[in-house]
Amino acid sequence: MLWRASEAAAATGGAVASDWVASGVSIDTRSLEPGDLFVALTAARDGHDFVVQALAQGAAAALVSHIPQGVHNPEKLLIVDDVQRGLEALGQAGRTRFRGRVVAVTGSVGKTSTKEMLRTVLGAQGTVHAAEKSYNNHWGVPLTLARMPRDADFAVIEIGMNHPGEIAPLARMARPHVAMVTIVAPAHLAAFESLEGIAREKASIFEGLEPGGVAIYNGDLAVSDILRETACRHAARLRSFGEAVGNHHRVTDVRVQDNCTVVQGRAWRTPLVYKVMVPGRHFAVNGMGVLAVVSALKLDRALALTALGQWQAGAGRGLRERIQLDRVDERLSLELIDDAYNSNPASLGAALEVLAAAQTRDGLGRHEKGRRIAYLGDMKELGQGEVEMHEALADTRFMARIDIVHCVGPLMRHLWQKLPLEKRGHWTETSDKMAERVAHDLDAGDVVLAKGSLSMGLGRVVDAIRKMRQAPADVDG
Repeated sequence: MLWRASEAAAATGGAVASDWVASGVSIDTRSLEPGDLFVALTAARDGHDFVVQALAQGAAAALVSHIPQGVHNPEKLLIVDDVQRGLEALGQAGRTRFRGRVVAVTGSVGKTSTKEMLRTVLGAQGTVHAAEKSYNNHWGVPLTLARMPRDADFAVIEIGMNHPGEIAPLARMARPHVAMVTIVAPAHLAAFESLEGIAREKASIFEGLEPGGVAIYNGDLAVSDILRETACRHAARLRSFGEAVGNHHRVTDVRVQDNCTVVQGRAWRTPLVYKVMVPGRHFAVNGMGVLAVVSALKLDRALALTALGQWQAGAGRGLRERIQLDRVDERLSLELIDDAYNSNPASLGAALEVLAAAQTRDGLGRHEKGRRIAYLGDMKELGQGEVEMHEALADTRFMARIDIVHCVGPLMRHLWQKLPLEKRGHWTETSDKMAERVAHDLDAGDVVLAKGSLSMGLGRVVDAIRKMRQAPADVDG
C-alpha cells in the first residue's frame, strides 16, 4: 500500500467517493501497473483523455481536475482544482511521512549517472528509492517523492533545470539531508547570461537542505566559490570533492582503462583506492563525490567502496556493449559506447577521452586496423558561443587518437569542416540519414562512440548499430 484514498485526499485537498488503495503512482498508461494511481497531467497531451484507458488497465484511481468524458465509475477519481499542484502536494506529503535520509543531486553533467551510483552504493547498506529515469523536473521530482515507499532507508532525488528559478522550489520540496552538485558547465547558456548564472542556479539546491544538512560540491571549478558561498548560507557542513589540492575528498590519480577506471585518492587524511566498471575520468571524480555523501551519512566506507566497484553506466550514458557481426566467429565484433542521451562541451570532452583510451582490435575486418570512430550530434542550448564551442572540439587533445568523426546537425557541421581530411567522416542534417550509413561505415575491431543532445536523436544511430548484431549460431544444431 502506498496511498489510501483518505490520505491522498487529505494531502491534496481533493474529493474522493470511495476508499480505494493505490500501490503506485503513474503518469503514463504505457507503463501503468494495476493498482497505480494515474495522474492526469497536461503536457503534450491532456492526461484526462487517458483516464478511461487507465482505469480499464486496472488503475486503482485517477487524480483529475474534472470528471473526464466516458468515465462511468467516478468513485475511482480523486478530484482536485489543479492536477500539477495536486501531484506536488502528494509529493510533499510523501516526503513528510518519509523517515529515511534523502540525498539530492544536481549538475550540468553527471547527475543521472551519479544518482545511479548512489542507488548502488546506498543499496549495499539499506533499501533505496530513486526514479528509474531522469525524472528531475517540475513533475518528475514530485512524482518521485509521491512514489517513495514509507519504509525505505534512503531516497535519491535528481533535480534538473532549463531556466532560472527552477531548482530551489524542487529542492525545498525534496528537503534533502545531503545535497550534491556534480559540475557546472556550459549547458543551457541560452537561458542564462553566463557560467556564473548557471552556478548560482545549481547552488540553489542547498536552499532546500534540512537543518543540520551537508552540502557537497565540486571544488575544481572556476565557479566553485559561488557554490561554496551559497552552501555556507544553508548548510551545517561543507564537503568539496575533485582533483585539486585542498578538496576534502580528493582524487589523486586516475587510470582510464579499456573497460574500467581505477582511482586513487584521499578522504581528508584517509587514502582510498576504488574503481568503477566503466571508463571515464568524470565517473572517477563523481565517484569521489558519492564517497563524500557516504561520509556525510556516516555509513560504512568499506561497503561503499566495494559497491562502487560494481556500478556500471546505463543505456545512453556511457554503456559499453559488444556487437557481434558474424553468427559463427565471435572475434568479428565491434564495441559500442552508447552515450547518446545528452551532450555539452564538458560531457563530450569526457566521452572523447574514453574513446581515445579504448582498445581497438586489428586484423579482423575489411580494414587492417581497428578504428576509433565517433558519431557526434549538435550540443544544444549553448547560447551565443555555440559555433566556437563546436569548432573547438577539433583541437582537443583526445582528438589525435580518434580516427574518424561523423557529424550530425548544423552546429556539428562547423566541427566537421574544421577536422583534417583524414579524420572527416560523413556529415548529415539528421540522425535518420546518418543511421542509414552505419552498416557500411563500421567494421570488426572498431570502437564506436555515439553522443549528442537528446533532441538530435543519436539514439537512432545507436539502434542502427545494434541492428548489425548477429545472433550466435546454434553450432550443436
